[in-house]
Amino acid sequence: MNFHSFARGIDVGAHCYLLELGGTRIILDAGTHPKFDGAETLPILDNLHFDSVDALIVTHAHLDHIGALPVLARHLPGASILASEETIVVGEAMLHNSVNVMTAQRKELDLIDYPLYSHREVEKLRERWLHLPFRREFPVDQHGEVTAELLPAGHVIGAAAALIRCRDRRIFYTGDLHFEDQSLCRGADFSALTEEPIDTLIVETTRGDSDRPSDYTREKETARFLEAIRETIAQGGSVLVPVFAFGKTQELIAMLYHAFLEGQLPEIPFHVGGLGTKITHLFDQISDRSRRFLPGVKMLAELPWLSRPAKRDPEPEYQPGRIYGISSGMMSEHTVSNRFARHILPNPRNALLFIGYADPESPAGRILSASPGEAVSMNERDGGRKMEVNCRVEKFDFSGHAPRHQLLDFIVRTRPKHTVLVHGDESARLWFADQLRQLAPDMRVTIPRPGVPIDL
Repeated sequence: MNFHSFARGIDVGAHCYLLELGGTRIILDAGTHPKFDGAETLPILDNLHFDSVDALIVTHAHLDHIGALPVLARHLPGASILASEETIVVGEAMLHNSVNVMTAQRKELDLIDYPLYSHREVEKLRERWLHLPFRREFPVDQHGEVTAELLPAGHVIGAAAALIRCRDRRIFYTGDLHFEDQSLCRGADFSALTEEPIDTLIVETTRGDSDRPSDYTREKETARFLEAIRETIAQGGSVLVPVFAFGKTQELIAMLYHAFLEGQLPEIPFHVGGLGTKITHLFDQISDRSRRFLPGVKMLAELPWLSRPAKRDPEPEYQPGRIYGISSGMMSEHTVSNRFARHILPNPRNALLFIGYADPESPAGRILSASPGEAVSMNERDGGRKMEVNCRVEKFDFSGHAPRHQLLDFIVRTRPKHTVLVHGDESARLWFADQLRQLAPDMRVTIPRPGVPIDL
């Protein structure tokens, strides 16, 4: 039994792993890397023998886990593609949008590799998807000796962890993981793991290089967030909340939905747009059978103060006294939130509130590290266009990734014989490795290197 990492480095991006279980081969996720362009965004697949893969499991529909799926599917005609219903529904929208973005970048940035796949290839995936309900064991090989079972992982709606059984061995891949309930998404449910020991645990480490304050609660963080909105609106400003189209957009809508209903906010005009609106609509269509809070609630229909842009005009008109939830969450170059920042940053009455992860090298990361009045580069590819940061800037912890102390406790309680640390920067993985050496000295702990097989 072997484990292979096809990721491009020891970081967060292009997640793609291979399990070799005797004669059965399973790929876990097929993501792209947000920091690279062209073919370099793909996992490193040089050593993969495509014709011998039996199944591909997609844990959720963020592009760092699904963005390379059409490329792999092109080379894996016989492999089943397993995922939750929500991942299948949202994944198609995410991949079609990815084709649109790559097509635009081919023209704007002269990236001749783009698009890496076509709309037709995304549509063809409909013939390949296999909806696997949570907690239902599915035979991967012809003899039923290898099975896969999905468990709710709590990261975003539909996010799954995968429990792989191979005869008397148990391998558990967490995917992206969050134990606590969010505004819309319920936390992970791994109660099934108490029934049998885990031999190998493949676990994310995203937040391993920092921890939350000991007195953190989501309720207190929500109250702080709503207070920042109220103060900004009261002084005649507007609020920009940069959000990822899938996950953070829906969580923001649900958070404000609760706040409006409970009278914590007045009925402030609230704008979302683009792909985030489409994905919210898709979730509304399956709201009665998703593992989420507000079951059956159609969020787009039941928020009368929620506005959307005209289809041909993705960027909203700026007006004072509004909330704008616009992607991308890291204000990446050539995105609506990046362009819209020109209305927000110069005005001290406005606020820029971050509710998700921001890479330090992204425009969002540069804004967060800037001093008041400092000029920040918003588009380095465009000659380094800079803007002064005069507005209120705050960061709030509504992460969809488990804090490191909870992950560490989970690993120690699960007591696998072997823990493989993935999905985190090297410093994050090293923190877990060091802690586990102290807390579980008999446990084998591995930080996989791309292209180097690990004997399980």
